Amino acid sequence: MTIRHLRPRPWIRAAVLGVGLLAGCSTTSANSAKERPTDPLSQARAYLDEHQPTKALGLLTELHRKSPEDLDVARSLTEAQVKAGQTDAWIAELQKRIAAGERAVDQYMLGLALFSRARDAGAPSVAAFERAVDLSPDTAEFHYRLGLARLESEQYTEALGPLRRATTLAPDRTAWRLPLAKALHRTGDAPGAVEALGAVVRGQPTPAEVTTARALMEQIADPFSGFPKAAEAKLEEGLRYLNDLDAPQHAILAFEEILLDYPDVAVVHALLGLAYQRLDDAGRAVDEFKQAIERAPRDGKNHLYLGELYLSRQRPDAARTSFEKAVSLHPLLETAWFHLGDLLLERRDLKAARESFTVATSLSPDNVAMRGKLALVYQLDGDFAAAERELRHVVEKDPENMEFSLRLGLLYTEQAMKASRPEARKTAASEAEHWLMKVLETQPENAVASRALQQLKAQ
Repeated sequence: MTIRHLRPRPWIRAAVLGVGLLAGCSTTSANSAKERPTDPLSQARAYLDEHQPTKALGLLTELHRKSPEDLDVARSLTEAQVKAGQTDAWIAELQKRIAAGERAVDQYMLGLALFSRARDAGAPSVAAFERAVDLSPDTAEFHYRLGLARLESEQYTEALGPLRRATTLAPDRTAWRLPLAKALHRTGDAPGAVEALGAVVRGQPTPAEVTTARALMEQIADPFSGFPKAAEAKLEEGLRYLNDLDAPQHAILAFEEILLDYPDVAVVHALLGLAYQRLDDAGRAVDEFKQAIERAPRDGKNHLYLGELYLSRQRPDAARTSFEKAVSLHPLLETAWFHLGDLLLERRDLKAARESFTVATSLSPDNVAMRGKLALVYQLDGDFAAAERELRHVVEKDPENMEFSLRLGLLYTEQAMKASRPEARKTAASEAEHWLMKVLETQPENAVASRALQQLKAQ
């Protein structure tokens, strides 16, 4: 049951998407101290992440001298200058370079440096990025930074053009659609914002990007937006009966009392549907969910609730339609993605199921069930390496998880049986035996593990 999705938030709105212009877009990242990166840019990024900008400066200065047009290097060099407290000197140096011979990359770095100073974060930084775009109109990064600068200066309409251009020039940079989604939302294009967020979640976002996307989505689709203040106390009473006291009958009375005065409040119909579902009154629950959808047709959560009800009543086709609608309207609903993946898996549509489970796992990376289903899809599709990666993600965090240890053992057993080369067969069999024995040490009566081990020894 997903009542948690309908808890009212505090009656204030949180700010969303404070985007630092110095944040990188490259795939370089700092490794741990044990695995110190060997290439100079990664070493420099590691120093920056460890708050040692002076050490990074030497590497980045030399890299920039060798590759002056490399934007990852240029951005990292500017970040190092700022973090080392040399912002003013760096701006002066860039202005001197531009006066001697203007280059787009210098205007780009100037824009980044100016943005780091509060007094120059508006028009001066925007002007520098605009000039970079003029000098190199097909460089996606310049459009992106110009859009961000305008967005963070609350020039939402002006930000749309460069952000759209950036995502057109670099469609694989799905994270760039986050600020685009914010600009679209702030300019009144909620459907466009939701579509942009849908692209973000399909691009395997980082946890930080998921957090940002969730906050923005909750602003776009807040079911309590405009809720009548006079009914707040009765709403809290109904929620307390439903969630805390497990008294759906009393909750129904409270919600129906609200609807007497405010019959068109969609979220109350949804809550009524959940209460009737708790009482196993599927007919009334469906009716209330449909009324909620009628009154708030763009709220994906109502389609999720209806889909879960259909699923509980063994109506998979109707459930799948509801879940598809739910994720199209609210792409941050990992439960809907998970259920949709299950239904697609039952239809043996492995490609679509993989996408659904991948999104669900990105949105909820610590959910064991979601990773397990994703691993199963990979295994059925013959991608043993990807299946192993997902299973190991769980057992490395939870070594005592015998279910996933067994699944690793069975995965390696299957690899051993299918391997054509003796070396590969031997390696897979060794891994399989390791994991199966681990299971049998804890669960000596586990028949599945025993049979797999016997199968290995018999080959």
